[in-house]
Amino acid sequence: MNKYTLKVKDVVKETSDAVTIKLKQPLFKKVQFSAGQFISVYNDIDSKKTIRSYSVSSAPHLDATLDITIKRVEGGLVSNYLNDTVKAGDSLEISDAMGTFVLEADNSKTRNIFLWAAGSGISPLFSMLKSILFFEKNSNVYLIYGNRNEDSIIFNEHLNELKSKFEGRLEIIHVLSQPSAEWGGFKGRIDDVMAVNVLNRLTLDNSEHFLCGPEGMMTSVESALKRFKVPASKVYKESFVPVDNAESVNVDLGDEMITLVVDGEEHQVEAKAGVSILDAGLDAGLDIPYSCQNGVCTACKGKCVSGKVEMGDSVALSQSEKNEGYVLTCISHAVSKDVKIDYS
Repeated sequence: MNKYTLKVKDVVKETSDAVTIKLKQPLFKKVQFSAGQFISVYNDIDSKKTIRSYSVSSAPHLDATLDITIKRVEGGLVSNYLNDTVKAGDSLEISDAMGTFVLEADNSKTRNIFLWAAGSGISPLFSMLKSILFFEKNSNVYLIYGNRNEDSIIFNEHLNELKSKFEGRLEIIHVLSQPSAEWGGFKGRIDDVMAVNVLNRLTLDNSEHFLCGPEGMMTSVESALKRFKVPASKVYKESFVPVDNAESVNVDLGDEMITLVVDGEEHQVEAKAGVSILDAGLDAGLDIPYSCQNGVCTACKGKCVSGKVEMGDSVALSQSEKNEGYVLTCISHAVSKDVKIDYS
């Protein structure tokens, strides 16, 4: 996996607790990405090395900078550092773009694209929204966006500008849980009832749905879409909340040697009982891509080409990927003696 050191061109304060860091792309070897993907950001904060994943909020082939939008997490080491400390002229080390939660614009298509977001889940969807509006000119976009109040709406000014520019093609429905007394829009959260209420107002013909936010919100939207007979194959999602699954794996195997293929080279490493495949590789000093370490981001995805691996539950991999042998090694353990994982 490639790493890049990019200069910070600007830091834009989106809300009281969120900033967008705009990174200057290299002149020649630009960081390639698709709308919806994320990058890992490497930092050294108070002598502690950290790595975190952030979705790219800029649009490919449209925005000159590579943008990531970070919402402050109370007590969060990295999110507070990025919100409070990083400034124009600084440098950030990042990875290649990763992830399968993508939307590719295709100007030959005519679609109704529904984007369901809550809070900072807007980041990858903002990239998708711009891509479709600018590069898929016969398609419409519907953004259903949940927040606490008017002041907490990330990209609010940009969204209003795009709504004016693409009048008739972009509809934005804000859902606020604690709005001001003057608010005249939807009140509450994006739950089953709210999702059904929204869907009753819109056309679902030839629609595709992209969901990003807390697991509860996405479950509610999926339930509503089922009621409207939207095929599951037209629903795509990415969680911004860690999945509690690492403890669900039952591993009886003792310490064993496993094979990890990294950048085309095979490495024999010891997998201790109860230690994930990812941690076994990292403990051996291998440069394996990773970020969330809890089965959400797919950065540590590898293919099990031999042996048997037990993986915790995760919505990050599609069923077809699982059928092909792909696993998230941060929540996977070797349960046979001939395990080989290919990270290529």
